Amino acid sequence: MKDDAVKTINLSKTYANEHGATPEPALDGVCLSIPRGSFFGLLGPNGAGKSTLINILAGLVVPNAGAARICGYDIETDMRAARRSIGVVPQELNVDPFFTPRESLELQAGMYGVPANARRTDEILEAVGLTDKADSYSRRLSGGMRRRLLVAKAMVHSPPVLVLDEPTAGVDVGLRRQLWSYVRQLNAQGTTVLLTTHYLEEAEQLCDTIAIIDHGKLITCEATQSLLRRLDAKEMTVSIGEGLSQIPAALQHFNVELKSGQRLRFCYPPSKTNSGEILNAIAAAGLSVTDLTTKEAELEDIFMSLTSPGDVH
Repeated sequence: MKDDAVKTINLSKTYANEHGATPEPALDGVCLSIPRGSFFGLLGPNGAGKSTLINILAGLVVPNAGAARICGYDIETDMRAARRSIGVVPQELNVDPFFTPRESLELQAGMYGVPANARRTDEILEAVGLTDKADSYSRRLSGGMRRRLLVAKAMVHSPPVLVLDEPTAGVDVGLRRQLWSYVRQLNAQGTTVLLTTHYLEEAEQLCDTIAIIDHGKLITCEATQSLLRRLDAKEMTVSIGEGLSQIPAALQHFNVELKSGQRLRFCYPPSKTNSGEILNAIAAAGLSVTDLTTKEAELEDIFMSLTSPGDVH
């Protein structure tokens, strides 16, 4: 569809096994539609197939079956147009140690055919916090600075699709915020962003849609808020002014736990119970509320419920 920035159709990839064992597919019939202008999260455990999918989109890996299009361009039959439409920030810190950041960006822009008068080298260097290191050799940059340089290189040709593969690994908090501010700005201007990250709170805050893959298969793909509602659970801790030795009868029909004599911890499904009912019951029991905190279901909880045990990648 013309409204899809990225579309994969039954995309499959199996790598040969060197030891003669039957290989398992890295991707198994993945169908994804990423709308233009979206901020899309791609999550999964280690070895789930995320990097394989990104490498196929970037033209670095050839799929065994299926098809993929970037901004309507088939990655095999319209290879050049597809590659001009995507910028990829890889996980690996593959920078040339003998080039400065400015030289790296100018070279990258030249390889994409960006005219000298249309290049945004200084703007991009400032956006990723490398202005003061623009003319230093890349070998002298820290790991976090090298990662920011990779982000900068991916943006030199103003791609309509920007793929960020673990872009903030090793980047300190201040520069992470600066990077996300710029990426949000790009997204607001129409750039489609595809993010993989092991910082699930980043995905929850940034992405409007999230897909989760595991063992090469697409587990789910839906709006972030819809995904969070899947786990119908909420926690509320209420501090009370009175000391208790047991839970009052008026509260015992809730799933409640007494903590330290003056804290009540309620766990409940928001679709069936609201916090007002609990607070009314507390008041009816003659108790006074001195403090209250709530905890909603988080993306990490959903992620762990949908995937097999393993570290987030």
